[in-house]
Amino acid sequence: MSLANFKDEELSERERRNLLILENLRRHGPLSRPEISQGIGLNVVTVSNYIDEQIKRNLVFEKELDVSEGGRRPVLLDLNAQAGFAIGVGLNLMNAVGVLIDLKGNIITKTSLDRPRASVKEIVDCILQLIRELLKRSKNETQGIKGIGVGIAGLVNKKDSSVHWPERVGENYVYASINLPLKGLLEKEFGLPATIENDATAACFGEQWIGLEPEIKNAVYMYSGVGCGIMINGQIYTGTDGYAGELAVHSYSEENSFNCAFGNSCFLKRWEIDLGMREDFRKRQRGKDASLKEIFDFARNNHPIAQEVLATAAVRLGIKIASLVNLLNPQVVVIGGGLEEAGDAFLHKVRDTVKEWAFREITQDLSIMYSKLRENSVACGAASLVVRKVFAGI
Repeated sequence: MSLANFKDEELSERERRNLLILENLRRHGPLSRPEISQGIGLNVVTVSNYIDEQIKRNLVFEKELDVSEGGRRPVLLDLNAQAGFAIGVGLNLMNAVGVLIDLKGNIITKTSLDRPRASVKEIVDCILQLIRELLKRSKNETQGIKGIGVGIAGLVNKKDSSVHWPERVGENYVYASINLPLKGLLEKEFGLPATIENDATAACFGEQWIGLEPEIKNAVYMYSGVGCGIMINGQIYTGTDGYAGELAVHSYSEENSFNCAFGNSCFLKRWEIDLGMREDFRKRQRGKDASLKEIFDFARNNHPIAQEVLATAAVRLGIKIASLVNLLNPQVVVIGGGLEEAGDAFLHKVRDTVKEWAFREITQDLSIMYSKLRENSVACGAASLVVRKVFAGI
């Protein structure tokens, strides 16, 4: 069985085995000890020793006996989903979502707010507000909450959880460090351990942990067109410092010379998080502004300019995905972060563009789909990272 893992993450042998057993039960339970042994490749005696400890931790319980072909019927084991809970918060294109999940990934309660502006203070205030609301709604589960996971935009250093993201100042982008220690702030205010991860990486893990079939080992999660989460051979890849998945290159000194004729936006150049849709709509509507949600609604109601804006954005995204498909040869490309609200026509245009720009051999068996978790993907992924630590016993 594949171990849901972050590449190069250091886990002890005990932590790795705990994770293997509990993840097997989460996906496939109830199971007998021999079935677990066969599924993860450990002998039955070793599995039994770990199971006994997990029963003491209340993570596993014994249930009705399985049907036997003869002799003593084997006892079935299952994950105790109510043995713990995790909070997850994630920011999407149009909103910010907070969830409380159990150990099987089921959403117990959910809350959301309109996406704040990209300033450090507004984003941190939004995260705090969502967590407070979840705790207020979850009084029955409060004692069982094991931690808080946050999926946030920008570069998240996996060594110290520091966060840097591009904040626009005038016509330029400046990488600004969060002026509050987010991990420490959350742990101090709520008295719970906090895990901070890049939004696209958290969403990719959420899709792997909850949404995708276990046989999917190589996938790319597209968070809009500005970042992606990467799964290689069943492992979430984050790079040396945790920064992998950024899809743009930029140099202030070469800004004027780095443009492409199509859409005035090179597929390697840094984009707005909405793929330039709001700006395109504003220009074509002679200055009339619209939110991304309104543009999606207009397109669904056959507004010609909105449909053309979405088609252009789909081509931009498709070209960028084609470059990743050629590089990584994934089984699946998942599109999320809010773009799943763009509708079927947008997705079809992305697929057609990828087929046009990528090598034919690479796209023959490629699946391009919207996120199964939809707007919950970042939040559920961040919460699932907490559950994963519970499983490992970290």
